[in-house]
Amino acid sequence: MVISWLRRLPPTLIIGMMILAFYLTVAITARYWAPYTHNKIGVGIPFSKPSNDHYFGTDQLGRDVFSRVVLGADDVLILAISSTLVATVIGGLVGLLSGLVGGWFDQLLMRAFDALIGIPFLVLALLIIAAAGSELSGDTRLLIMVVAVVYAPRTARIARAVAIDLVTRDFVTVARARGESVFSIVWRELTPNAIGALLVEFGVRAGYAPIFIGSLSFLGFGVRPPTPEWGLMIAENRAAIFVVPMVVFAPAGALAGLVIGLNLFTDGLARWIGRSQGAASG
Repeated sequence: MVISWLRRLPPTLIIGMMILAFYLTVAITARYWAPYTHNKIGVGIPFSKPSNDHYFGTDQLGRDVFSRVVLGADDVLILAISSTLVATVIGGLVGLLSGLVGGWFDQLLMRAFDALIGIPFLVLALLIIAAAGSELSGDTRLLIMVVAVVYAPRTARIARAVAIDLVTRDFVTVARARGESVFSIVWRELTPNAIGALLVEFGVRAGYAPIFIGSLSFLGFGVRPPTPEWGLMIAENRAAIFVVPMVVFAPAGALAGLVIGLNLFTDGLARWIGRSQGAASG
């Protein structure tokens, strides 16, 4: 039964699920089998090459790179998923509300979002971090807020487009005739019908989030050392890329694999939802 169900799924969705399952398994179990803790200094000579004792070599402080890569999986996943989830929930609800209410409220909100979308990702992120102050720099909550502020306007525009299509449907007209409040219509009528589009949007943004967070860490505005965040690891060891390439390629490869898995999953999910909706309407 499970096999027959899997056969109906797009291949990209299956491959994406397998990759994400691998990363999730590593994130959950790495603490039990990683050779060393992520911050144990001097387990080997700094920048030693890969060996049987240190599969990916050691970094500038003699820490085991393999241990830091696998132990960093949970940090990357938690940051990427939580920040994208916040952005999707806020942007989705605001976009649905804007599309339902319309008028000046919709125009004012969309113009404000257009202004935010017009600012490049990293520039907007650095402006928010600078406004928050140095005492919050590197704080996980600040990073989640930064990603949410950057992504929410884009999610809101998708949700608004879905809402504009839905508000003309009979079930919304009936809900208005019953005297339901705007928030009740958004929650009970629009959200269930927009969940497919929002899931795809969540997947798209989650695919970019690890790169975005890694870029901030690479620039020195992400998580604080000695957190084994992959972007931070690349930044810390980039000077040794020609001496011990693996100390940079290992976290970079882990980051690339996660992004590929998320994008394959999102592409497959979009195809599956589109196929299901087409079958339902047919």
